[in-house]
Amino acid sequence: MLFNFGHIPKTFGLFSTAVVALRLISSSSVVMAAEQQGDPKTAQTVYEFTANNIKGEPVSLEKYRGHVLIIVNVASKCGYTAGHYKELNELYDEFAESKGLRILAFPCNQFGGQEPGDSEQIQCFLKDNKVNFDLFEKIDVNGKNAHPLWQFLKNKQEHPLISMPKPTRRKTPPTFAIPSSAALPAAAVLSA
Repeated sequence: MLFNFGHIPKTFGLFSTAVVALRLISSSSVVMAAEQQGDPKTAQTVYEFTANNIKGEPVSLEKYRGHVLIIVNVASKCGYTAGHYKELNELYDEFAESKGLRILAFPCNQFGGQEPGDSEQIQCFLKDNKVNFDLFEKIDVNGKNAHPLWQFLKNKQEHPLISMPKPTRRKTPPTFAIPSSAALPAAAVLSA
């Protein structure tokens, strides 16, 4: 087991609605054209997807192979935004160098209209929050227009993911959560 959070009582926030802590391992390498997003029906790993960063540039998730990932949807007008960004930055600062953690944040306006801005407005908002992790373009994470990566995560990874690489299922609503960095004992933390 790479890490097990099942015994830790304190949880991180629910980040608008979804957080996924992943370490997906694949023996095959898939190289995709930059304009393709990936096929959630045939994909085996997140590395088969491409998403545009906040500047509109395509990013192949292949670049994250070998890293522990937190993939999260975010919103700048959510009441929990300041705390969530602070906690995500703390996690990133603590584990990016030592454990290879990467955080991929996807703005989404599907939860109470809490991310109404365009990419430029979102970037302006984030300058004040000094985000250290990777930010992507605003997308849908639910419904028929959901980004293929999120379709894959919800279909293949199910919910919620607490322990990796084998998910621990609990009988809860379809949300994803991870423990707070303050509650992580050194021996049970991320391994790269």
